[in-house]
Amino acid sequence: MDIMEAHEEETVVAPKPQRRSIARIKRHWMSLAFFFGFLLDNITLNRVDQVFDNLVLAFYVVLAMGSLLLMYGSAAQKIGGAVGQYAQKYAPLLVQFSFGGLLSGMLIFYGRSGAWTESWPFLIIILLAIYGNETIRDRSSRLIYNISILFVGLFSYVVLVIPVFTGWMGPWVFVGSGLIALFIMYWFIQVLHKVVPRFLTMHMKSVIFTLGAIFATFNFLYFANIIPPIPLSLKDVGIYHSVVRFENGSYQLKYEEGKWYQPFKDSDNTYHPVPGDNIFCFAQVFAPTKLQTDIYHNWEYYNPTTKEWVEHTRLSYSIAGGRNDGFRGYTFIQNFTDGKWRCSVETGRGQVLGREVFKIDSQGVSAPLVTFIE
Repeated sequence: MDIMEAHEEETVVAPKPQRRSIARIKRHWMSLAFFFGFLLDNITLNRVDQVFDNLVLAFYVVLAMGSLLLMYGSAAQKIGGAVGQYAQKYAPLLVQFSFGGLLSGMLIFYGRSGAWTESWPFLIIILLAIYGNETIRDRSSRLIYNISILFVGLFSYVVLVIPVFTGWMGPWVFVGSGLIALFIMYWFIQVLHKVVPRFLTMHMKSVIFTLGAIFATFNFLYFANIIPPIPLSLKDVGIYHSVVRFENGSYQLKYEEGKWYQPFKDSDNTYHPVPGDNIFCFAQVFAPTKLQTDIYHNWEYYNPTTKEWVEHTRLSYSIAGGRNDGFRGYTFIQNFTDGKWRCSVETGRGQVLGREVFKIDSQGVSAPLVTFIE
């Protein structure tokens, strides 16, 4: 009786509101771990060709695989004793932290690589991952979810890092990198099968279908020019009245002075030409140290009748990687009409790094020009 009374006293020590708060936190702990990985990436990641950044991303991949093996190994009682107890308790947390870090790292670098309007697939993946964390409770569905997120992160990382190390980019490099990611995933599934053979065998068809669908989707998005042109990234783009390159490598840029309510204006969003004027598009494109490629400026005007963008001309120049602020280059046009225009910075395949939309108004009066050195 004394023992039972003592036990009952211990169970009522924590107030009900406090127990409810603890239960609520535990219900969302994996999403909190996911967001912590996301936050850490935004603080630490800088350049895709830096050793530290690649070590961080590789660490997330290894941590995700290792913590998944620990999690399922402890659940299948393949890992016993204190190690198994700790694995059951903390491995799911490590899984979500590594997922959050890996996916957010990809979102950061892919987002820098292209216009955000072109990077929406990764935004959707992040939202789906968060939704899965909060809603998926069934063990079999959770297995498919975990394998899917791991493969998405692994695929994204491999196709990003291979061009960095080799200095090559293009369709064959992307496909080859994807096959390497698929082989690594095959190896991981084989190891996982030894940990939970019956459970994984039961869901092997779903696993194969899911991985195949992800592989096919990534390739479709790439060849449809929806995936940004990794590992390139656009640092800046603007429209100017004049661009002059000096012998020391610096550039002189001129644009119309902004109104009083435009304190941060640094290029022309409305261009007032005079006879004989050229319109310049100046861009800074970051590329990893080993990479050399061609960049294209696609000049287009908007046709209000058809409500479509019409290509005016497409000009190119070569860039070399390594400069932290990006390789600088420009193009210009001489023949133009009033209306809405844009200059898109693209790869040879038409993948959009970013663009500048502006208006040409020959009837308006040009403001005094501001000159600065870049």
